[in-house]
Amino acid sequence: MATTRAERPLRFLALGDSYTIGEGVDRDKTWPTQLRARLHEQAVDVGDIDMVATTGWTTDELQQAISARKFTPPYSLVSLLIGVNNQYRGRDLGNYAGELGSLIDFAVDMAAGDAGKLIVVSIPDWGTTRFATERQVDAARVAEEIDSFNAIARDACLARGAHWVDVTKLSREEARDMLAEDGLHPSADQYARWVTAILPVARSILDTAN
Repeated sequence: MATTRAERPLRFLALGDSYTIGEGVDRDKTWPTQLRARLHEQAVDVGDIDMVATTGWTTDELQQAISARKFTPPYSLVSLLIGVNNQYRGRDLGNYAGELGSLIDFAVDMAAGDAGKLIVVSIPDWGTTRFATERQVDAARVAEEIDSFNAIARDACLARGAHWVDVTKLSREEARDMLAEDGLHPSADQYARWVTAILPVARSILDTAN
């Protein structure tokens, strides 16, 4: 019997940097992969994740990678998490705003123009990590800058009608010590906390898609 459109697995595009590719954790423990598994537990059939993410990418580097790649939209769910490396490298906030806006517009295009299928995830605060402590990083300065980048991302996200999920608070509080071996990136357990926050939004989006 032929598979109908409604029976085909839903499609998920994840865009980002080390936090999306899951630096320091097994492939099946990245937050997009854990999200897919949690959705499967709830009988929401999401197919293989189309992931465009690499450790160290800034907004312009993600854009370059996107430009060099072919996509087959539409996607039922799109996620975007980018900006920590802009902050780490001391990039300008205005530059971030412009490049992030372009990335959000691209992500919406991949969702057939429906911003309601896009989740923008906040930048976690690496200033709370063991990596930062060992290097005597000014945690207060990092927190202030991360908040500024997140404010831009949140405003751009909500202005377009996309969904905003804040994981920054988790990275500063209950999950701050859940780290990979490098002492910088989140562990699988921290990503699981992220997924708990992201799951209800993703489920709502995909229930509509179904």
